[in-house]
Amino acid sequence: MKIDKTDRKILELLTVNGRMSYVDIAKELGLSRVAIRERINQLTESGVIEKFTVVINSDKLGKKVSAFFEVDCEPTSLVKVAETLAENPKVASCYQMTGPSTLHMHVLVEDFEQLEYFINEELYDLKGITRVESHILLRRFKSRTGLKL
Repeated sequence: MKIDKTDRKILELLTVNGRMSYVDIAKELGLSRVAIRERINQLTESGVIEKFTVVINSDKLGKKVSAFFEVDCEPTSLVKVAETLAENPKVASCYQMTGPSTLHMHVLVEDFEQLEYFINEELYDLKGITRVESHILLRRFKSRTGLKL
């Protein structure tokens, strides 16, 4: 699918407010509501828009500790370790990376006791992990909620 200037503007508006109505987008762009709906449907069907979601403030839900991990794995264990970690509800994101670390992971927990439990009982118990490095988030200055066009 070829993305034109109008599609990009629709994506920008939805990135700021994913609940913006077709009518409001249409008013902003000077198009009809039907034209906006059709474009959003095309963007969704083509996979440009993967899904609509909500961004939740984890701190407001009691997840006060945010930690990032760099995890090295034996090559033969990488996929199994990554899949196991991805299923863990404490793991917010998990990526295979290049560089000195093979997996990069973001974990959200309520307190340091839960973080200690996660590290000792859920992470270190996985077979194939050769190194773990952790970083605790002190303050967030920017968080990605969508791709800037």
